Amino acid sequence: QVQLVESGGGLVQAGGSLRVSCAASGRTFSGYSMGWFRQAPGKEREFVAAISGSGLSETYAASVKGRFAMSRDNAKNTVYLQMSSLKPEDTAGYYCAANRSPVASIDNYYYWGQGTQVTASS
Repeated sequence: QVQLVESGGGLVQAGGSLRVSCAASGRTFSGYSMGWFRQAPGKEREFVAAISGSGLSETYAASVKGRFAMSRDNAKNTVYLQMSSLKPEDTAGYYCAANRSPVASIDNYYYWGQGTQVTASS
């Protein structure tokens, strides 16, 4: 069982930066790849980024590539999403998720956090 708790969301002006974090419970954190997803009101949830269990491999959605960076600290059981050059269309609830495979993936996530709101104002 893995429990995930996100933090760090907030309000930022367009063009600004924000970092969100996700703390995980469990003793085998490095065995899970991790992902970030987002969902805006009235829209479907979409993949944002993923990182392998080792932290050596990442993958990003085209809409955020070059602006967002995902990382992890396995000693702290925590993953991060550093968001830069934020746009109003990045406004959404951001959710972290854990995949039972250590290989970074855009789907097949099994454990989910409750989310943290990120708002980029124009």
